[in-house]
Amino acid sequence: MIRTLKIDPHRTEEVHFPDQSSLDAITRQLPDGYYSTFRTFVSCARVIGLSAHLRRLPNADASFLRGSLIQLLQPFRATEARVRVMETKRGGFYISIEPLKPLPREVYEKGVRVETTTLHRNDPRAKSTAFIGQSDEERKHLAKEGIFEALLVKNGRILEGMTSNFFYVAQVGNLRYIATASKDILLGVTRTMVIRAARGRGLEVRFRPLRLDQLSLAKEAFITSSSRGVVPVIQIDDVKVGQGSPGRITKSLMKAYDEYVLKHAEKI
Repeated sequence: MIRTLKIDPHRTEEVHFPDQSSLDAITRQLPDGYYSTFRTFVSCARVIGLSAHLRRLPNADASFLRGSLIQLLQPFRATEARVRVMETKRGGFYISIEPLKPLPREVYEKGVRVETTTLHRNDPRAKSTAFIGQSDEERKHLAKEGIFEALLVKNGRILEGMTSNFFYVAQVGNLRYIATASKDILLGVTRTMVIRAARGRGLEVRFRPLRLDQLSLAKEAFITSSSRGVVPVIQIDDVKVGQGSPGRITKSLMKAYDEYVLKHAEKI
């Protein structure tokens, strides 16, 4: 069950919508604005990059929202929670919370298929709620076809996922490095953490989008998001990535990210 609360310094009230089937469904029923989505850790006491998530709301009082979250998350401590904080352009603040439903273990063990799309964000740096409505048809298509994620392509280059950031592993000589786009993308919180974790393990990080005509050169690939962490990608469109299974570097970064979470998740 999803709970949505309208947050105001003078009053907090629970609100209900005709369609409460998902966080996206609720967001589509609110006026346009900004949002950020994340999951909790340690019995709803910590969040990775919470300060960065709250900065996505232009006029948010971070201290007030943190206090509201502490109170609202109490009923979800047994399961952990997936949270979306929203600010409408009219000035209203909302928090929607649902019990966390972790991805099946096989997603991380076997990897996922993704496809490319020309869908794009009007303002890549802003996490606008308008994009949820704009991408609704693509989301329905992914669900129908059993495809995990769509990758946004511009000028023949993969920029990011529809709900994630995209990385790939390439090789020059005997050197393998990870790469990701740096322009025309949403700078995801988990993306930043994974880059730090990679450098902490001595991996070189290059900021270069993967071209569609070079898909076969990718040795490994993965996507990142706050709710899902690091998810291996084994196929892009009809092209198998590497050996068609999660690669060594991807597995290493999955482990590094899990360790990073335990050390660096912020207290709410």
